[in-house]
Formats: sequence, structure tokens, C-alpha cells
Amino acid sequence: MKVGIIRCQLTEDICPGTTDFRIAREGTLAFAETGPVEIVGFVSCGGCCGKKAVVRAKMMVDRGAEAIVFASCMTRGNPIGFPCPYFEDIKSAVKEKIGMTSRIIEWTH
Repeated sequence: MKVGIIRCQLTEDICPGTTDFRIAREGTLAFAETGPVEIVGFVSCGGCCGKKAVVRAKMMVDRGAEAIVFASCMTRGNPIGFPCPYFEDIKSAVKEKIGMTSRIIEWTH
């Protein structure tokens, strides 16, 4: 499966996404159900309040992503301990934009 990952822009300075890439390659944690996946894009939400996430999700779907994955920094607050307060709105807007063409995965690790 090909995936596009959306991460929190606030974590870019402290997290290079190493764990996201490793678990995607290994097919573990959030990808245990699908097995190893190919990452077609790894982008930020664009900063609070995540308005660029919708356009970026659509771009990754247009480039072959079969699923949009929200990195755990957005949903679980890893590694800063503060999940995105806009996550539910962002997820809803992304779902509305990409429709049923791609799956949504809400976490990575």
C-alpha cells in the first residue's frame, strides 16, 4: 500500500520522522494490518490550524497514496506531549476532500 503522511508542523524542529519511516518500512504498529508500506509523501499540516493539510492530502492522493496517515504527533502528541487541538476538524476536512478514494489512518506509532 502507498501512503501519504501528514505531521504536525510544530514538531519538525525536534522530530525528523525516523520512527514513522521505520515502522512504515517494517509494517509494524499502525501498519501491522497492511504490512510494509511505501511512503509517497511526508508533509506537515502547514501549521496551526492545519488548513494546508487538506490540499496536501489531496496532492498525495493524486500522486498515488491509497491512505492518508496522520502521524502520532498530531493524534497522540508524540514527542512533545501535546496532541493537535484541531485534529478532529482537520481529519473531517481531509475525509470530505478525498472522499472514499483513500483510507484514513489516525496514528503511526
